[in-house]
Order: sequence, then structure tokens, then C-alpha cells
Amino acid sequence: MTGFDTILVANRGEIALRVMRTARRLGYRCVAVYSDADAGAPHCAGADAALRIGGAAPADSYLNIEALLHAARAAGAGAVHPGYGFLAERADFAQACADAGLVFIGPPPAAMTAMGNKAGAKRLMLEAGVPCIPGYQGEDQSDTRMAQEAQRIGYPVMVKAAAGGGGRGMRRVDDAGAFAAALAAARSEAQHAFGSDELILERALLEPRHIEIQVFADSHGNVVHMGERDCSVQRRHQKLIEESPSPAVSAELRTRMGEVAVVAARAIGYVGAGTLEFLLDRDGAFYFMEMNTRLQVEHAVTEAITGVDLVEWQLLVACGAPLPLTQDELDARRAAGGHAIEVRLCAEDPQQDFMPQSGTVWRWQAPPGVRCDHALADGVQVPPYYDSMLAKLVAHGSDRADALRRLRRALGECLLLGLPSNRGFLAQCLAHPVFAAGQASTGFIAQYLPPGLRGSVPATGRSLPAAVALLAWHRAQRHPRRYPAELHGWCSSHADPLPLHFTLDGAAHRSRATACGPGAWHIASESAAASVRVDVVDAGNGSLHLSLDGQPALLHFAADRARLFFLLDGVEHALDDLGDAPPRLAGNDAADGRIAAPMNGRVVALHVREGEQVSIGQPLLALEAMKMEHNMLATRDGKVSALATALGTQVATGQLLLEITP
Repeated sequence: MTGFDTILVANRGEIALRVMRTARRLGYRCVAVYSDADAGAPHCAGADAALRIGGAAPADSYLNIEALLHAARAAGAGAVHPGYGFLAERADFAQACADAGLVFIGPPPAAMTAMGNKAGAKRLMLEAGVPCIPGYQGEDQSDTRMAQEAQRIGYPVMVKAAAGGGGRGMRRVDDAGAFAAALAAARSEAQHAFGSDELILERALLEPRHIEIQVFADSHGNVVHMGERDCSVQRRHQKLIEESPSPAVSAELRTRMGEVAVVAARAIGYVGAGTLEFLLDRDGAFYFMEMNTRLQVEHAVTEAITGVDLVEWQLLVACGAPLPLTQDELDARRAAGGHAIEVRLCAEDPQQDFMPQSGTVWRWQAPPGVRCDHALADGVQVPPYYDSMLAKLVAHGSDRADALRRLRRALGECLLLGLPSNRGFLAQCLAHPVFAAGQASTGFIAQYLPPGLRGSVPATGRSLPAAVALLAWHRAQRHPRRYPAELHGWCSSHADPLPLHFTLDGAAHRSRATACGPGAWHIASESAAASVRVDVVDAGNGSLHLSLDGQPALLHFAADRARLFFLLDGVEHALDDLGDAPPRLAGNDAADGRIAAPMNGRVVALHVREGEQVSIGQPLLALEAMKMEHNMLATRDGKVSALATALGTQVATGQLLLEITP
């Protein structure tokens, strides 16, 4: 048995905390690592010790093998857990850990190498008798050969990066005329993302299901599978919703897919946790895509229906122990395990093609009644350098309907205020009749929820009077008066209407709030025909209990100076108080020094660094949008105290780029 008592967790965010939760329960000392962008992050506070490993960019920190090994030596660690993402599937990292005398809590480097390249992995799987999608994974990568192979396979075809995943370097091509451009784009993206422009071709299956099989192996020759997960709901070829068991997989099909997955794992001498990914065609045929040689983001749904802690099994296997359960025992647990569904809560804007977002989480509250893996807290900064996933919500029920009902309620009770997220879009997906019926394929979002149907909720009905009440109440809290509350909003002879000028979700509004008692107003808006009486029934702990013309309403909110964020009836809103905002200067943004993107674009020039002194009018950066470059200028003298973007970053309208303080 291999022995170690201290584990370096070579990752960040929710997966680092999740690994630590199990490791500490088993008595291990846990050491976190952090980049400059993650100093003071929750995963650091959750560890026994935390060590800095470099700058904010992944290449300077979480992808820096030497820095991680140095941290492990400094911490006295005997083992390294890579989590997922970053270096989790890098054979050179696993080998470097072994060379440094550290236990790598993952598969052997040889197994990672075998499955790390899609072309090589498909050749191995074909030799092992594993069904694969017809395609081309040859060494001749010339444009001519690739075009010939695409014609042989038949359109539509998928062009994929051989060296990586996550949807990068992947293109679907529907006809020969579009092939050359798609090939060039995929090559370029693959080279930038993975350092290799090698590609493979596959026949494109029409609206398949994405089914993956969880496998586990020890060093004693035991290999088991834990059933399937359905990961069909995706955007940009990246998963958003996962569940187990799959509504599309019968008991007989589950057995066949599980047996194939075990054969594949044995063929490469696998040890540890891994996942075989398949596409399931409409006719019930399934085809190998790739193997993820690590713990998966969606491992929690398997844990829910088997009662197995997969991280605990990883630690046991890393210490040389045999698997704790047999295949028959796992099958029995899964058969009686009910149903689990997981959603990935991400900082992204579904209306802007799921563009990642960064900024401050002003209010966070995990929903009750479900498992929620996260690394969030009020005031946490979401940096622009890493993956957009913030949390995972996992509901477990006696059957699919039970789990779905629990998860829909949890999403409605989840509070994430301060930056755009996909929370509302996830709720929209779960409520869709196609998903509810268990019929969603990989084309679900494109077919049923295209951009035009991911629209924001207009500021009508309850949202507008509630926003005005919040604004009037917040004004009173920010500017307390020295006379009794009963007299607020009154002059010597009559009620004095309070004019309010604000934007709600980007739309400008003008309203009047006329006091009719303590914490009560008649609200008249230009866009509403009749006034609404609003009473603040109770206030406290970031919530307002309102009465809107006698109807109760609960509003959760967070404030960032003159900007308010609130959740009402399951919908987030952003409210800007234009009458209470700080003075503005002509230029790119506010006189307070917060420089935000005036449009969607890409950062093509960065003229300053964090900590640098700048003068008003000095060029800071340039955005490329609509085929033109737009210069962003300093709006005050001071120091660049926060740089929230990087060269080449795609940014959204209103996204914070940098901040200047005196």
C-alpha cells in the first residue's frame, strides 16, 4: 500500500473544494494553490494551507508544472490530485509527479497518452473491437487528403481537433463547398488551444444522444462500470445538463455499453476513474468518441444514484487498495438508486451566444434541498481567465419526475446576483416539454431554444413597480433623514412625489413615487396606465417583502453603489439609478474610474498593466468591433488597480475591463 498524508490539490474553485471535502473527511491534510487572480478565494480558505503558484494567466499558474511541483515540495505533500481541466489529462504532468516521488491521483501516464489523442485512441479502440464512428484518423493531414476522406465519409462530417476536447477545434460541415474554410478554422483553433493542429474526421450523426459510461479500475486487475450519464443538452459542444440514468438507455443497452467500456479500459491498462464517451444514434447503435482520463464534472450524478464517493475511491486506488464493490453490487445499488439530474451554473450570457462573463458576485445563496458544489460567497471576484462554470446543482429523486421537480425549485431559489449567468436559461431548459419528456438530443438548444427564444423578461407587470419600490427604499437607506419616517416624502401641505429616473435591464424609465405612509408609495410610471400601491412589509438580510396592490412579493437584492441587482419571481434584473449615480465625464465610462466595454468586441491592444499610473485621456486599450478599432481612454488620473481582461479576450457590452483609483 502506498502511503501519504498530505495532498496538493492542483486546481481551483469548486472542484478543489470538492476534493478537499472528501480528503479531509478521510484524515488527509490538504494544500491549495492559487494564482494572483485567486488570492483569498474560497478554495484557499477551505484548505489547511494555500501556496501562490504564479500570475493570473493559466500558463503562469495552474498550467505551470514546475510551479506546482515546487509547491508540493514546499508543502511536504506526498500526492497530487489534479481535479479536472488544466493539467488533469496531461501525461507529462503525471510523469513529472512520479519522477518527483509524488503519487499522482489519476491513471498511469501511459493510459493518458493512449487516450489523449483522438486519432490514436480511435485506432486503439478499433483494434479492441469497440464500435467507432466511421471517419478518418490518418497521418496524412494534407488539405487534399482530408477533402477526399470527407467525400468518402459523406456529408455532413465533423472536423475535430485530435489533441483536445471541450468543443474547441470542432466544426460541422454540411457540404463540400464549406469544407476548406472549416478545415482551416479548425486547424487554427486547435493549434491555439492545444498546441497541435492535427485533425480527425467523423461522420456527423443527426441529433444523437451523448451518453457516457463511468468506469473505475484498480491496480489488481479489477475493472467495473457504474452505468451511464446522459449529457445531451449542450451549447458550443459543451455540456450544460447531465442526468443518470438516461431516458434513452434500456437495461439491455446499459449492459452492452458497460461491457464495451470495461473492455476499452482493460485494453489500455487503465487505473482509477475514467469516462468513455459515446454517441447514441436514433436506431440504438452507439459509437465511441473519446475517453476522459480523469474525474468528470458530472461525477456527482453517479455518486447520487450509487451512494459511492468517487473521490474516496480515487484515494483508495491511489494507495493501492482494491475496489470496494463488485460489478454485481454496483448494479444492485444503481437499480435502486432513483434518478439524479445536474445543471452547470455558469457566468455567461445566453443571449450573447453564451459569452463568458466576469465581475463581482454581490450576492450568493445556494438553494436548499439539493447538492450544490461551488466556491462562491458574497464579494467573490469571478476572473476572466478561467472556465465560466461557477457551481453545480444536483437533484436526486426517487424517479426522473421527482428529481426534475426538485431541481426546478432549486434553480428558482438559487441566488446569484451581480453578473450575468445562465440560471434562468437552465430553468427554461428544464421546463421545456421536450426535455421534460426525456427526448432531448445534442441538437436540443439549437432546435428549441435558439437565440431569439432566450430573450430577457421585459420590465412589465410586477417587475417595474417592485423596482421602483426597491429604488425608493434604497434611496432612503443611503440618505437617511433626521425627521420621523411618517413624514418622509411629505411637505407642509401635501405628499411630495419623488421623481425617479433609472434603467431596468437596460431600458430607460421615469416614475414617481408618492409616499402614503412609512415604507409605502403610490407608484406612477410613464409606461403604466395606472398607479400601483407598494408597501414594504418587511426588510432585512438583503430581502424585501412587498405588497403590490395587496399581492405579496418577495424580492432579493444586492447593491453596488448606484446599481442594484434583484431577483423577483425567479428572474434576475439589473437596476441603475440614474438620479443617484456619481457624476459622469464625457468619455468611455464613469468618472469613478470603472472602464467598461461600450460594445461587444475583442481586446486587440492593451497599453497598460495592473499597478501602472495613468493620466486622464491616456489610451488604455483598444477593442475591435464591427471591423473597426475603438480606443478606450482613462477617465481620471490614478493607478490601474484592477485589470479584468487580457489581450485577445472577447468581451460583452457593459463588461468591466479595468478600474482606476486615485
